[in-house]
Amino acid sequence: MQAVGLVGIGMMVLVAACGPVVARTGSLNASQKAAIGRKIWQNECAGSVNGLTTWNAGEEFPSLGIGHFIWYPAGFKGRFEESWPQFAAFAKKWGANPPEVALERHSPWRSKAEFQKDFNGPRLTALRKWLAGNVALQTDFIIARSQAALPKILDAAPRSEKARIEANHRKVGTTPQGTYALIDYVNFKGDGTQVSERYQGRGWGLLQVLGEMKDVPAGASAASEFGAAAKRVLSRRIANSPPARGEKRWEEGWHNRCATYARPLHPL
Repeated sequence: MQAVGLVGIGMMVLVAACGPVVARTGSLNASQKAAIGRKIWQNECAGSVNGLTTWNAGEEFPSLGIGHFIWYPAGFKGRFEESWPQFAAFAKKWGANPPEVALERHSPWRSKAEFQKDFNGPRLTALRKWLAGNVALQTDFIIARSQAALPKILDAAPRSEKARIEANHRKVGTTPQGTYALIDYVNFKGDGTQVSERYQGRGWGLLQVLGEMKDVPAGASAASEFGAAAKRVLSRRIANSPPARGEKRWEEGWHNRCATYARPLHPL
């Protein structure tokens, strides 16, 4: 078994740069962070413990945790950023002790059938138990990814758009609900800087949503416009996607998720 810490170099750099996550969450208090974690868990797997280990129909990999972190089997090279090894490295960095299987470099399950056969076995049962007991750690990881996204986005953005994109990010992040929107969207659809995460040259990550936003005031209006822009970007992704993927079936659910960005964040 190859430990993820030997290969998750990019994530280790991110973790080192972020410093203690608790000190880098801006104006969010502990109750707001807990509410964000709960909302993301609800968004990704209906808040269920069984949903913490999932293999979605039509996909070639399992998705784990409240953020449905992607974990590729050996030999599979996917279009989307693989986030489970990053999370495993983050967990080890902060002194957590995930089950041994979590630290394998590649998913030990190579197909959905194999995964489902093992669903109630000791490995996946232990993973679910550990994940359910470490929601705050997963929330901190998702927040860290969101914080690391802005510098990458500004580096990748066209020079003429950098100032507007940064201003939009600032406007959205002035309220807890907007901060939730920024955090959730990076976990949901990425930062938008990876060339592989594009159809017909058009991306669908945070970079594209911030660029799509109309000019609105900071605060709740910006959070609402961010959600509306995200819907437009995701509908464009679906229109540009390969027909064989059948992404239209996800549009309603994606739009429902984006609609939560316009609602106040109620602390737990």
